[in-house]
Amino acid sequence: MNKFYITTPLYYVNDEPHIGHAYTTILADVIARIQKMQNKDVFFLTGTDEHGQKVQEAAKKNNINPKEHVDEYVKRFKSAWKGLDINYTYFIRTTDTSHTNKVKQVLTYLHSKGEIYLNEYEGLYSVSEERFVTEKEVEEGNFREIKKLKEKNYFFKMSKYQNHLIEHINNHPDFIKPESRKNEILGFLKKPLSDLCISRPKERLSWGIELPFDDNYVTYVWFDALLNYITAIGWDENKKQFDTYWPADYHLMAKDIITTHCVYWPTMLMACNIKLPKTIFAHGWWLIDDVKMSKSLGNVIKPLDLASQFGSDALRYYLMRNMVLGQDATFTSDSFIERYNADLANDFGNLVNRIIILIHKNFNGKIPQYGEYNHIDLELISEVKQIPNQAITKYNELKIHEAIDLTMNLFRLTNKYLEVKAPWKSIKEDNSQGSDAATTLYVAAEILRIGTILISPIIPNKSKKIFHYLGTQSSIETSFGKLEIGANTNTPDNLFPKIDY
Repeated sequence: MNKFYITTPLYYVNDEPHIGHAYTTILADVIARIQKMQNKDVFFLTGTDEHGQKVQEAAKKNNINPKEHVDEYVKRFKSAWKGLDINYTYFIRTTDTSHTNKVKQVLTYLHSKGEIYLNEYEGLYSVSEERFVTEKEVEEGNFREIKKLKEKNYFFKMSKYQNHLIEHINNHPDFIKPESRKNEILGFLKKPLSDLCISRPKERLSWGIELPFDDNYVTYVWFDALLNYITAIGWDENKKQFDTYWPADYHLMAKDIITTHCVYWPTMLMACNIKLPKTIFAHGWWLIDDVKMSKSLGNVIKPLDLASQFGSDALRYYLMRNMVLGQDATFTSDSFIERYNADLANDFGNLVNRIIILIHKNFNGKIPQYGEYNHIDLELISEVKQIPNQAITKYNELKIHEAIDLTMNLFRLTNKYLEVKAPWKSIKEDNSQGSDAATTLYVAAEILRIGTILISPIIPNKSKKIFHYLGTQSSIETSFGKLEIGANTNTPDNLFPKIDY
């Protein structure tokens, strides 16, 4: 069985899960489900980044110790992912003993190789980013809480790998996606790369992984967190598992953390003689009324609030359909409701009710025996047979919105097909015991089954219900004609009640 390893970034536990966190994690979940549909052995990793200055300060402000603080936020993230039907393989915490021990092993190894050295450094330090920044970065206004610092720290010889990294990016076109992000990183690498400060003195920060070779320091939070991608799958502990899943097929993240993932991380791996991930994909931001979300603006959307009001599937569908991967997208209440009503309530939900109710009313609730197909049936069936491969191809290309469109178009075609065939009329007029109506409803029900398989990674909860309505099991079989004749259907609920606004 082919393997597939996909990761989200580790989410920093200084705030509630927001729509940006939800998007990345739902996207990873959707991709993981699609790969499982193709019989892949999937490892889907997510988790939390729990060390660093912001956590230490937040805990101090609330008069609790940092571990109590992070434990509470981990509960919130896990609760959010459960509420959004995220089916991850493993949830890693950077405070896990297994992770901290492996981070120390990496540090010891790199230090013994001479890849880490002690040096005094004076520069501008961003408290918000927990790292030293350049004057140009400060001028661009991307960082807050800047102060001058002069202190001794340990540095990783990142500059040593600059040319090797540029060469790798140029020789592996899929390494950084989309193209705009790759060009951004190559532009960044045109200037000499500095070495990376990978420590913080304990007098300034105590909440972190202690350096194994100097107990006066803790590890820089990003150096610690990035290593989760290999520690979670058994690096230096479970060789069989590590060799099975590494290198990762996809590291997913938002575009604001590509420097750490596309520069720091690969150079760290090079220094450790570990293969680089296959693809690092940086998606765009969700804007609220065309403005980036921020706590200071008070426009942060909590995904569980939306999921509890409209259902997790509705939120998953909107986020996957309305963002073109790699571009920014705007979230508005109006666009959410319009998408929900048009696609889910009207096109999809109405079709489900229509088919099942007609079968209940005219065929005792059993999937009818179809008769001979006419030209209208055959034309639609021919088109339907092409859709699964097309949709799976789009999914694999991460053109999620296009795969959804193909599937929703299938449902729209089926609605039109029912209008043309009008089985509610032919059942009364047909002299051959309703064979034309039976054929029409079999074709429509079978298309519903196939389309539901294709949309199930997006809306897993409602998909299970539809399979139940059709009297069949969830499967990955998209060949036409697999719906069992005589299967007992079940009375449908109102899957997607229309939202009035």
